[in-house]
Amino acid sequence: METLILTQEEVESLISMDEAMNAVEEAFRLYALGKADMPPKVYLEFESGDLRAMPAHLMGYAGVKWVNSHPNNPEKGLPTVMALMILNSPETGFPLAVMDATYTTSLRTGAAGGIAAKYLARKDSRVFGFVGCGTQAYFQLEALRRVFNIEEVKAYDVREEAARRFVEHCIEKGIAASAKSIEEVCKCDVLVTTTPSRKPVVKAEWVEKGTHINAIGADAAGKQELDLEILKKAKIVVDDLEQAKHGGEINVAISEGVIGVEDIHATIGEVIVGLKAGRESEEEITIFDSTGLAIQDVAVAKVVYENAIKSNLGTKIEFFRV
Repeated sequence: METLILTQEEVESLISMDEAMNAVEEAFRLYALGKADMPPKVYLEFESGDLRAMPAHLMGYAGVKWVNSHPNNPEKGLPTVMALMILNSPETGFPLAVMDATYTTSLRTGAAGGIAAKYLARKDSRVFGFVGCGTQAYFQLEALRRVFNIEEVKAYDVREEAARRFVEHCIEKGIAASAKSIEEVCKCDVLVTTTPSRKPVVKAEWVEKGTHINAIGADAAGKQELDLEILKKAKIVVDDLEQAKHGGEINVAISEGVIGVEDIHATIGEVIVGLKAGRESEEEITIFDSTGLAIQDVAVAKVVYENAIKSNLGTKIEFFRV
């Protein structure tokens, strides 16, 4: 038996955003129905960042992603996030594939944002604001474009050059776009925040009624992007409650007692399967707290692996003598 090795270039050629969105939505659905297993994420922390082990079992596959987060890596010529995925057979434990997961981490995070907005944003949403214009903003945009007719994008980043590049990208896609102040960006139908901030960057008075927020940046204890007052008055939907409590947008609000677990409306999976309601009025503010789940990683890795087998891509290596 041989293990399939897939590089980042090969992985990118083997899965589309549409495939990723379908896979991630199904993963959320199965998890809500108790048909997916996902032990807690394990952190190994360093002064300069951390490494995380993320295991899961669903859709006939098991797997674990080993991923880092080192915010200062760009200064060293390295990506902030790098990841490796091992996909196993649940029946035998045999490693079916070892593949790059840096690209799929960005892809599945973007896919989750698009799915969440489909269920939580107003159907007539046309103006989209982006606070943070790094790599993830591009993936969020691609997913959202598949759900909404985006008429205008407003962008803000502390790095003006990053905002300018993102605006140019949107214009190339045929979307009217401009760089704005952060306050102006928050006046939108759907707000996407993708920063590594450890203090609120979006103030409550900037967010209008009816706004949906994809809060993507907070993925570890102490991180937060939104004013606590926003959380107090919004309908909050998380990808996973335990993970969000300890490292999502709600982690600071929970630890400080500003809100309680009882204030969390639902998981996105519960909304997808109809166990809990999504948006119920045009006036309510909704938040999707995205921490990134191992079930998403296994779901997209399944697509990559099966497409690779069909396309005869990748390098087969005999790791074990059997």
